[in-house]
Amino acid sequence: MSRPTALPFAALPARAWHAPARVRFSDCDPAGIVFFANWFTFANAAIEDWFDHALNVDFHDLHGPRRTGTGFAHAEADYFAPGMMGDRITLTPLITRIGGASYSLTVHIHRGETELARLSLVTATTDLDARRAIPIPDDLRAALVAYRDLCAA
Repeated sequence: MSRPTALPFAALPARAWHAPARVRFSDCDPAGIVFFANWFTFANAAIEDWFDHALNVDFHDLHGPRRTGTGFAHAEADYFAPGMMGDRITLTPLITRIGGASYSLTVHIHRGETELARLSLVTATTDLDARRAIPIPDDLRAALVAYRDLCAA
């Protein structure tokens, strides 16, 4: 298995959506470095905002009244440099695959031009009441395709 290479922020698609965040004291271990699992917390928050601001799909309506979940079925991370308490970071979700009942994202996390971490996520769409996979809802699928195409342009 070959190790991925960090990408500078400028290498990301120009039209991709970005979520700014700040690394807080509570995100870090005693050395002031982001605790590795907290990168997933940052990504989840960014994805909620991405739904609302880039996809124009209300994340909370989807999970609440519509009872459609978008949970991670698979998650992995590559770490390139430590994130430190006080850092201002940018998270950029990019779609890598759209399937029948799931889609895959890569979330790039940068401090300036330096990529700190890259998360690869497979998200399954589920019926929250029946607790089973369901096809990606039509409005979400259309939004995912539009965002993917926007980033590829």
